[in-house]
Formats: sequence, structure tokens, C-alpha cells
Amino acid sequence: MTSPTERLEVLTADALEKIRSAADEPGLEAVEKTVLGRKGDWAQLMRGIGALAPEERGPFGKAVNAAKEQIARLLEERREAFVGERLAQEMGDASFDPSEPAVPVATGHLHPITRVRREVEAIFLSMGFDVVDGPEVETERFNFDLLNIPPAHPARDLQDTFWLENGQVLRTHTSPVQLRAMIARGGKAPVRVIAPGRVFRNEQPDRTHEHTFHQVEGLMVDEGVSVADMKGVLGMFLSRLFGKDVEVRLRPHYFPFVEPGFELDMRPVDRKHGERDEWLEMLGCGMVHPTVLRAGGLDPERVSGFAFGMGLDRVAMMRHGIDDLRWMMSGDLRFLQQF
Repeated sequence: MTSPTERLEVLTADALEKIRSAADEPGLEAVEKTVLGRKGDWAQLMRGIGALAPEERGPFGKAVNAAKEQIARLLEERREAFVGERLAQEMGDASFDPSEPAVPVATGHLHPITRVRREVEAIFLSMGFDVVDGPEVETERFNFDLLNIPPAHPARDLQDTFWLENGQVLRTHTSPVQLRAMIARGGKAPVRVIAPGRVFRNEQPDRTHEHTFHQVEGLMVDEGVSVADMKGVLGMFLSRLFGKDVEVRLRPHYFPFVEPGFELDMRPVDRKHGERDEWLEMLGCGMVHPTVLRAGGLDPERVSGFAFGMGLDRVAMMRHGIDDLRWMMSGDLRFLQQF
């Protein structure tokens, strides 16, 4: 009867011969699986170690490990030899030019709206604001009622809303996120947040309208916050966003969730040469309505605040000279690859 040690010697010699005889890399891989696979003779031999006498197990285990190392070395040598042969063959091919530049690897890049959004977030984070998020499918209560837009309010006619069968809506603005942020503070000030994200309107798409677009809303609430604070913060923000000095002006405007409300215009200025560009309408803003502060759990007798809303799509269009809003959500690679 053949002893385990003799069986090990036979299997080792057979494995080494098969490795030396392998004709190519796939053949070598097949030999490796056959020799060292879980169902091969080698595995069966290892499972028999438990049947050996205790004094035989140690020496036999050392012999097995030595055999494995010998097989592994030969496998690696043969593998390196095959790779060398293949490279030599490729280098000898007259059609192969090793000095030719490699085919460029296509790399992705950020969407222009994503770039603007990240810039806006970075600016406000550096000014002590937090970035918050909220659901895109909102309740009527948060999207309208708590923002001082009750059921019969004419302001609802200004927002073409996507209504869902369960009575919820696709949010028409990101203002509900600010309200949720106030509630999350538990009636405590200060509150300094921005809420960037997608919003939805039941619009007929054209060059300046789309059913899905992007906004950033901002909110600052604390004791003694005034219109002057709002103008200063937004002026600093726009100056950093566009990388130049800007002047800002406020024009009265109506928004149901602020009082008073304004449209803010800006124009870049060159203070060295005294030159000023044309005024551009940039965003809506105003002092948070007392009703909205109460809905957020804050006392309007103790604190005040300002809020603003700006379209991220519009900033991206201004920056890149894009003349049609519909390109932003098109997914057209011809458009996206320009950025």
C-alpha cells in the first residue's frame, strides 16, 4: 500500500512535469486548477492528513508545504516566460509602434449646474451657513399653507403645480426646506441655511421655461437681522460667485412668504476705472413673514430674518452663454461635452 509520503512525491513530480509541458498561458492556468483545485488529487491528499498518526502529521505537513512552494515557483517562472514571449512577439510585429501615443481614455465631468451648485454651497459654508436638503415630493401644507399661501390665496395661481393622486405635490420651490430647517431647530435661533435642489412646475417648455429646474433658497434668522444684513450678505455672495466687485439694488416685489419683498439686481463694477455694467435681475428676497416664522416655531417678536431664492440654471446659462434652458435637462452629449 502506497504511503502518504510516497503519494505526495508522485503527485509533486506529476504536477511539475505538467507545468513544464504547458504550451501556453491558458494551458498553464488549466494545469494549475487541476493540480491545486479543490477537487483534485492534491486536495484529497490533504484531507487525509487527519488519519495519520500524531507523530507523522508534523513531518508530513512540512513536506506538503515544501512541495507547494516548489510548484508555486515553477508556475510563476512559466507564467513570466509566457508573458515575455507574448511581449516579444508583439514588439516584433511590424504593425505595432510602441512609441505611438495611447488611445485617450474618455473621462467624465461635472454638469454646469452641478458646478454652480457646488460653488454656491462653498461660498455659503464659508459664511457660516449650513447646506440642508428636503423631499422633492412635498405635502400641500409645507409647499403652500405654512408659507403663507392658504388654499384661496391668489399666489397659488403663480405656480403651475404638479399634483399627485394622493394630494401631495412635486415641490414648486425649495422654500419648504427652509421651513423644515426652522422646525428642526426647535424654535431656537440662529438659523442660517441654504437649500439647493430640483423643483418642478407644470410649464410648457421653451427657451426660458422648463418643467424641471434648479433653485437655491437661503434663510438667515436671528435677533436683530435687518434688510441691511440681507443686502450685505447677498452682495458679498454675488461678488464671490462672479469673481468681481458688484453693486446691488433692491426693488419692491411681492412674495407671500416675505414682507417686505424685493427683487435684487446686480451689476459688476470696475472701481479702478469707474466703469459699471448694465443692471441684471438676479434673485427674489425679503424679510421672512411673521406668519412663516411662527410656522417654523420661532417668535417674530424676538427674532427676524431674511430669505432669498435664486435659479442655478440661470447662473450657469449666464456663465457659459447658453441661450436655451431646455439644454440643461436634455442629457444631450453634444451639449454636455462642451463643458
